[in-house]
Amino acid sequence: MQTWSVGILCYNEAGTLEKVTTDLIDVLKQLTNTYEVLIVDDRSTDGSRVVANDLAQKHPEIRVITHEVNKGIGGAIRTIYDQARYENVGFIPGDGQFDIKEYLPFKEVPENHFVCFYRKENTSYSLFRNILSLVNKKLNSIFLGITVKDVNWTKIYKRKDIKALHLELTSSLIESEVCAKLLYQKKRVIEAESKYLPRTYGESKGSSARIIKKALKDTLVLIRIMRKFRAQQKKA
Repeated sequence: MQTWSVGILCYNEAGTLEKVTTDLIDVLKQLTNTYEVLIVDDRSTDGSRVVANDLAQKHPEIRVITHEVNKGIGGAIRTIYDQARYENVGFIPGDGQFDIKEYLPFKEVPENHFVCFYRKENTSYSLFRNILSLVNKKLNSIFLGITVKDVNWTKIYKRKDIKALHLELTSSLIESEVCAKLLYQKKRVIEAESKYLPRTYGESKGSSARIIKKALKDTLVLIRIMRKFRAQQKKA
């Protein structure tokens, strides 16, 4: 039986965090006897940290990791990858927009594979944000060799595969770095269609001009990272 570490990305999710966490635990109990839940609070200001600590008091399998400064989604994902202790590693948003029951078909993740969930459509996104997503997908394909349908949604990886990548980014493009490196190593991707559930609390952390500018800058950085990575892999 495989073991699991699943992180919850939490930034001002006080209204949904308890349900997301308890639903996750219910699913993990169906997948394995050995698991942990990592709640990464990215310096929330709405009481999410109190909710997280209360949950940890009730459930010993929960670890709460707090950021004293806001690191953004990339920094929170990186924390999960750095802190995970078990064989299969995943992350889910704390806003409740991912249906954790979609994990159930993947009780056994094959070696040299990773699972990539993709949103078939997202009617809650504006036209502008959907255009940005299409541009990002095209850039990923051309410059990074990423052909997955949705690089920015939930994944399941093997912990040992993640650790071997020596990740460099801490920005929102960290998933692009992970996917680009794994695909270059000929890891096989299992793509699974995912429902995008409606938000019931808080506000979307959508694309601002600052975030877009940083993402474009980090894309250039990632292209350089991948050139170096490919060179190192050829020498190995």
